[in-house]
Amino acid sequence: MEEKPYVFVTRKVPVSSLALLEEIAEVEVWPKEDEPVPYDILKEKAKKATGLFTMLSDRIDAGLLAEAKQLKVVANLAVGFDNIDIEAATEEGVVVCHTPDVLSDTTADLTFALLMAVARRIVEAAEYVKKGDWKNWAPLLLAGHDIHHKTIGIVGMGRIGTAVAKRAKGFDMTVLYHNRKKDYEGERTVGATYVSFDELVSRSDFIVCLAPLTNETINLFTYDTFKQMKESAIVVNVSRGAVIVEEDLEKALENNLIAGAGLDVFKDEPISNGHPLLRFPNVVALPHIGSASKETREEMASLSSQHIINVLKGTKPEAIVNDDVWKK
Repeated sequence: MEEKPYVFVTRKVPVSSLALLEEIAEVEVWPKEDEPVPYDILKEKAKKATGLFTMLSDRIDAGLLAEAKQLKVVANLAVGFDNIDIEAATEEGVVVCHTPDVLSDTTADLTFALLMAVARRIVEAAEYVKKGDWKNWAPLLLAGHDIHHKTIGIVGMGRIGTAVAKRAKGFDMTVLYHNRKKDYEGERTVGATYVSFDELVSRSDFIVCLAPLTNETINLFTYDTFKQMKESAIVVNVSRGAVIVEEDLEKALENNLIAGAGLDVFKDEPISNGHPLLRFPNVVALPHIGSASKETREEMASLSSQHIINVLKGTKPEAIVNDDVWKK
């Protein structure tokens, strides 16, 4: 009987998403739900693996790929893939896949919820009640900022950015966006207006970052950027933590340059309760849960499994990052 290929899954995922994969492969799942696989263990598993089912927290670098001689595919449970050395994977002939599309609406929901939570001081208000501080009603009690008829600036007008813009239109917002290139489809479908980055940050009431982490976007938001914003502006980041210089954001909040921030991502994750940004009541911080609905995570996991199945069967997967490998 022919030996099944070995696939290593780096975190617990919905069991149902692995059912088809287990029919054609020996599947091992890292058992610790809340702890990533240590790099040295991941490297050892990769040496015998035909497929890796990975998370953003897993470092798939050139050193690991060079020793994974049997590896054919890495399926990343994310739309992003900055944890993977794509150039090295391509050189080693390893197909890299990700999970775009299926999480766009879910992440857009969370993005807008985070925007609303900061603007209307929802977390502050909930804690105010829970702590028993609500003794009387007053006209300006925990007054926040309106969202309707304001201007939203979206940095990174991809699938998620377009989905956020659709939600903004429901609030009669003016939508500005900045990309490396114009998104004519987004302009047509949601009436967004392309502007320079500087114009976006100076005109917008809400600045939402959904850009991938690249050499151009790392440390994109500096103290000088915050100085260009309105004092009433709110910054929301649901992309990658490293697009913001966190020390500069802290300084901007200290000096009341902006009204608040909603952060689903941080430069180094996870953060502790001693993180300097957590001391600000006008910061809402979340543990990187942009696409974390049960339905979407199951769909993402099933798609990652299907990517591996397709490669093992010689069928092209839906979402290949390095298409040149497949062409070869």
